[in-house]
Amino acid sequence: MRVRNNNVLRGENLQYLLTILFILGFMAFFVFLVLMVLSIRKHNRIAVRHVMLTAACFVIASIGMYGMLALSSNPPQSSGTHQTEKHESGPAITEEDYAPLDQANASGLHMTTDEFKNKFNGAVGKYRLNGLSITRLDMKESSGQDTGAFEYVFNDDLRLVGNLNSDQKVQDVRLYRTGDVSEPTGGIFLTAIATLILTTNNEYTYNDAQDVIQDIGILDRDVNQSEFDGVTVRNEFEYRFSIRDDISTFGITTVAK
Repeated sequence: MRVRNNNVLRGENLQYLLTILFILGFMAFFVFLVLMVLSIRKHNRIAVRHVMLTAACFVIASIGMYGMLALSSNPPQSSGTHQTEKHESGPAITEEDYAPLDQANASGLHMTTDEFKNKFNGAVGKYRLNGLSITRLDMKESSGQDTGAFEYVFNDDLRLVGNLNSDQKVQDVRLYRTGDVSEPTGGIFLTAIATLILTTNNEYTYNDAQDVIQDIGILDRDVNQSEFDGVTVRNEFEYRFSIRDDISTFGITTVAK
């Protein structure tokens, strides 16, 4: 779960290169500028070459600064970079997918959809879980009054679904993964599960999220991947992972205090 992809490494190398470019360019520009000022004070003639070098250093520093700003605002992504383009090709959505999970407490996850998205992306950025950033949640109509649902497709095999309560706050969230369930759970799906756990627990670290996953039993070697239903409760949240009809589902709901 801690493996970092090549896009991340290339992004870090580019960030380092742009930083060096900016520092060296700015320092050289400052030195040439000071020399030009001193020459003017001494009434010496300024060579054209000196002016060109000063301008070139300024351009280099500007390129480095602009590149750092652009890279920081658009972090490198992996296989999830083109989420919006893949949206239509995701797994089929049924009415059952948007049905609220059973819960004994209607308080929900205590956050709006914007807060949920920001916390999810915050966890992605903090732990560099590239390929999982949410750009915009796709809101869906709900049969219930004053409620709603949302969805986000990460790729052809992985999508996120959630429900809202009457206060328009997130009631529950689920991750759906299609594919070969006979293979052990891993890759981006396992990383998405950890990110969702971090989203609902502000004080959790990545190690805490791994502990929750371990408690559910997903990582046990003798797990029957075709018939599995594991659950654990932490604080006021219930975390459940199950496999049914070749679909793996991970859900988070609140429980009675």
